[in-house]
Amino acid sequence: MTTQDILKRAKKATRELAAATNQQKNRALELMAECLIEDTDKILTANKADMEAAKGVISDVMLDRLALSSARIKGMADGILALTALPDPVGEVLARVERPNGLVIEKTAVPMGVVAIIYESRPNVTSDAAALALKSGNVCILRSGKEAWRSAKAVVDALQRGVLSAGFSPDCVQLIEDTTRQSSTDLMTANGYVDLLIPRGGAGLINACLENATVPCIQTGTGICHIYVDEFADFDKALNIVENAKTSRPSVCNAAEVCLVHRTIAPAFLPLLKKRLVDDRAAAGKQSVALRLDEEARKYIEGTPAKKKDFDTEFLDYILAVGVVDSAEDAVTHIGRHSTGHSEAIVTEDKDNAKIFVQGVDSAAVYVNASTRFTDGGEFGLGCEMGISTQKLHARGPMGLRELCTYKYIVRGDGQIR
Repeated sequence: MTTQDILKRAKKATRELAAATNQQKNRALELMAECLIEDTDKILTANKADMEAAKGVISDVMLDRLALSSARIKGMADGILALTALPDPVGEVLARVERPNGLVIEKTAVPMGVVAIIYESRPNVTSDAAALALKSGNVCILRSGKEAWRSAKAVVDALQRGVLSAGFSPDCVQLIEDTTRQSSTDLMTANGYVDLLIPRGGAGLINACLENATVPCIQTGTGICHIYVDEFADFDKALNIVENAKTSRPSVCNAAEVCLVHRTIAPAFLPLLKKRLVDDRAAAGKQSVALRLDEEARKYIEGTPAKKKDFDTEFLDYILAVGVVDSAEDAVTHIGRHSTGHSEAIVTEDKDNAKIFVQGVDSAAVYVNASTRFTDGGEFGLGCEMGISTQKLHARGPMGLRELCTYKYIVRGDGQIR
């Protein structure tokens, strides 16, 4: 099926899904999750083929993003089911005004229509995006990267069977068959068919969409996330937070890429940081973190001298840029110059410095004494997420059900004229 055929089918399906009740949509989600579990073996077979084709082509950490297991598929199904417990955003009255002339004006949430998502090597995005779109009354068009296409196709086959069993058209969830750049361009310029385009991947993909899209587009994903270890930090908290944010899953957008340390504690803290991230991990047989150190940090520990670009790079790997700053204000200034507006954290026991950081840092999520790895739809209680928006208009941070709705004004009168 061509991309144009998919676009036409998707547009046709919007009215059916927009009119669905919460009960009908929840039943569809339950059946989608059930079919996903039933097709576990088929999905794993497809994923194995993707993994074999990708070895030697993409990095080991990116292979981890691509890999599926029975446990990960169950997690995908659980994410779908979690949405059934959340309120339906469609039809929610966001504001109500009764005018002196008797008109009642209600600002009411409605689906976007057709939501298209272009994503790279994460098959779980397939089920998350489809489920969120359906629950919020939207038709979903998925464009997977070629390295994950077999996995995505197996997942979509299962989801479509669930959608069909619930009485909806399978056109509500569709996967683009063309994995060339042309299909991405087709989605970016599908005026009249795509109501919202969400790119979810690296800087290259996101920038391509922002530069070329003529349909509404959300800027998501790229995460140069910072952790600032303040002069009043608890060292144990700081070490645990930095290690978790960097190493628990370095290939994701909420992983830390930069650690800033206050100058007064740098002589004591940096050797502990190197021991935790490099020496202890190597001794335990784990992947060590390569430290890219600025000139001041190199006075206290060994590591690779940082180049200027290292503080502007989303490594998505076991690499951490480390810098020394003079104050919380200095950390805020550094983050303002280098951040992509995703997630930043301060580790401190000082309320005043925490306030300076929280008020001064302009990112979608700002943390005090917690890992940036919590910037996630599931962790924020949204069920799952469509992506992490790093822009300010319409949606910011993890995009859940509400962020996939727009609104219209419903005005009720009794013969009023102007």
